[in-house]
Amino acid sequence: MQPEFWSDKRPAGVANDIDMSEYRSISEVFERSCKNHADRPAFSNMGATLTYADVDRHSAAFAAYLQQHTNLQPGDRIAVQMPNILQYPIAVFGAMRAGLIVVNTNPMYTVREMRHQFKDSGAKALVYLNVFGHMVQEALPETGIEYLFEARMGDMLPGLKGKLVNFAVKHVKKMVPSYNLPQAVAFKDALKKCKGHALKPVEANHDSIAVLQYTGGTTGVAKGAMLTHGNLIANMLQVRANMAQQDENGQPYHQEGREILIAPLPLYHIYAFTVNCMCMMVGGNHNVLITNPRDISGFVKELQKWKFTGLLGLNTLFVALMEHPDFDKIDFSHLKMTNSGGTALVKSIADRWQGITGCNVAEGYGLTETSPVACANLRGEYGRLGTVGMPVPGTTLKVINDEGEELALGERGELCIKGPQVMKGYWQREEATAEVLDAEGWFKTGDIAVISEDGFVSIVDRKKDMVIVSGFNVYPNEIEDVVMTHPKVSACAVIGVPDERSGEAVKLFVVPRDASLTVDELKAFCRENFTGYKVPKHIVLKESLPMSPVGKILRRELRDVA
Repeated sequence: MQPEFWSDKRPAGVANDIDMSEYRSISEVFERSCKNHADRPAFSNMGATLTYADVDRHSAAFAAYLQQHTNLQPGDRIAVQMPNILQYPIAVFGAMRAGLIVVNTNPMYTVREMRHQFKDSGAKALVYLNVFGHMVQEALPETGIEYLFEARMGDMLPGLKGKLVNFAVKHVKKMVPSYNLPQAVAFKDALKKCKGHALKPVEANHDSIAVLQYTGGTTGVAKGAMLTHGNLIANMLQVRANMAQQDENGQPYHQEGREILIAPLPLYHIYAFTVNCMCMMVGGNHNVLITNPRDISGFVKELQKWKFTGLLGLNTLFVALMEHPDFDKIDFSHLKMTNSGGTALVKSIADRWQGITGCNVAEGYGLTETSPVACANLRGEYGRLGTVGMPVPGTTLKVINDEGEELALGERGELCIKGPQVMKGYWQREEATAEVLDAEGWFKTGDIAVISEDGFVSIVDRKKDMVIVSGFNVYPNEIEDVVMTHPKVSACAVIGVPDERSGEAVKLFVVPRDASLTVDELKAFCRENFTGYKVPKHIVLKESLPMSPVGKILRRELRDVA
């Protein structure tokens, strides 16, 4: 489907394409934004706010430390493993200014998951929060990590407040299990040591890799999607183009430099990274970072403090917020944008949200491999609940059959995406790249879609067996491979089942090798080996599993029964 098909379907203010010549690298986007919006607030967290000038100064100090006190070279990988705290943008932009490739790492990973990612990416450095120090110590020996930077929760908070927060985290809440990493440099000390030091300029262009963003696959092995500076700049410009939609008076709905966006989704997830760290930044807007969105009472209290204009979320979060008794005490009078991504939006939840807040939820669609936004709903008649909207500017879509032939409008087939936001490929996995990316640049999503006559895109099924739990991808093969290492397991299979809270939940079927195996034993084993969202919510012991004539477990039959 050619881009022209959508060109007369976009609202006033939204361009049909983007100008990629505007910026050469993410560092240039960042430095220009910090200069243009120096005095404006950039990020707030736990009662402290950093202006754009502050983030510029701190990230320059971290970049200078990396250049002057390590032997890391441009192109080396640095893993960043932190929740939404002020140190995250400082570490990420500092690393990029030093020419390093950022490996975004989920802080909730188990040691097994951390080790795989560090080894696969060849990371030489790691920035982590001390809360996870004990796991870092355990994962470290089999990796190539040479440099450790240790952040503490209160480090960027002013004076006594920071010390009190660090004391409370360690001694009152007992969130820091003991560990011994004497080689670690305190993140705060690195910033102090190189404050005001000059940076050596680093050349990066659209083709240079900026981020390795890990995603699973049908094989269940997490692969690093190589997202270039060009990919991320393109997606930033595409989302920004959509945000330029005008109202009936010809004014853009989004006023640059005046928006306050609540950021509960983790910045290490590509969706929040692109929107909060890139898109909000280029317009000089303000991001309020929510460190622990699972603490709904704390989250609601934080929302009561701000005249916020935007919120990024997903089903699970909307449900949890609306169920809180103080939700109706929040001031929604300034809210004009609620975006949902990562998992399918449930219509009844979207309707309820609009009824309470007066703001509709706009659903979008994307993948790690597309940096991530490929489609989005806009305001008014340019949005349609139950669809993921239209492709963002500069993006082409088509739907194909199993033979690779393009299908007509209204027909179901595999959705393929072409655009400047499509990844370079998977890190050191040429075969896996060739499976999804063809010579013309078309990316096969593995999702089954329908494009309507008037251009709206609906995702109707998944070709892969992937399960999406609260916006996070769970790959059945990964769960099955690990569960099969349990000595009492003979066979197992994983499927996704509908779940009111998280959209989908993981269901595990196990054929025991030993009659003494219990569901509780399996649950404990899974908790030890998987981060929370991957742990099966339902476990069923069975005498046998449905198999094909060649011995392949038939997940579809299990889904039909479930």
